[in-house]
This record gives sequence, structure tokens and C-alpha cells, in this order.
Amino acid sequence: MGKQSAGLIMYRFRNGEPELLLVHPGGPLWARKDLGAWSIPKGEYLEGEDPFVVARREFAEETGMTPGGEFRELAEIRQAGGKRVKAWAFAGDCDPACLTSNSFTMEWPPRSGRRAEFPEVDRAAWFGIAEAREKILPSQLPLVDQLVSLLRKG
Repeated sequence: MGKQSAGLIMYRFRNGEPELLLVHPGGPLWARKDLGAWSIPKGEYLEGEDPFVVARREFAEETGMTPGGEFRELAEIRQAGGKRVKAWAFAGDCDPACLTSNSFTMEWPPRSGRRAEFPEVDRAAWFGIAEAREKILPSQLPLVDQLVSLLRKG
């Protein structure tokens, strides 16, 4: 079946223009990466799990915020590595500086035998559509395009 993830895209309007909330992956492997490194808050789910429930849970785990409102389903995409991503968009607002993320543990530095803990997401930010298209992982661009199309339709 392959890996599958579910996530949420929070959007808002500033000066009549849409902005998207994206998150930056935490940990040393992503520390110096910016353009093409950001993502929607999302996480993997197993066969039989409800992807919408997982999307809401992952958003809360990666941002510390409880998503609410009207959720609009987007078409599933396939990322470069083959992972399928199911997403929903919703209008909301938050202060990215208030982000709180769960953490993960990995061996760092490599082959050191030491384990270190890192936040799953080290920061979040609002981006206008043009900047979001530069910041987001290239394989998630279709989600941005779908959201823009959805917002145009009203």
C-alpha cells in the first residue's frame, strides 16, 4: 500500500490576500534548509485509521493548537518519495510564535551512540501564496494549487 499521511492547511486572509500556515521540520537534518523544506502539518497513518482524525491529531501535535471550523477536503497527492498525502483546508488564525510541538529522539551526532531529543516542528510561519510556493516541499505544491483554486471559487 505504501506510506500515507494526512494533514491540515490553515489559511487566513490579510489585506484581501490568502496566507497559509506552514511548519518547518525540526532536528539537525533540516536546520539549515529553508526553501523547499516547509510542509503542511501532517503525519502518517495506518490502514484502517480515519485520515481526517489523524490530520486533526497531527496538526495539534505539531502546532499545539486545536483545529476547528469548516474543513474542506482536497484531492490526495503523491509526494516525490511515493507517500500519499490526504489534506483538508480550513480558515483560522494563530500566532506562530506560540507553537508547541511534540518531539522525537534520534542518535546525534551520527554514530556517536548519543541520543538527543528534537522538536518535530521547530517553527511555523504564515506565507502569502507566492512565498508559500517557494518554501513548501515541491511535491506538496499541488496542495497549494488546490487551495488557491478552492478559495477562488469561494
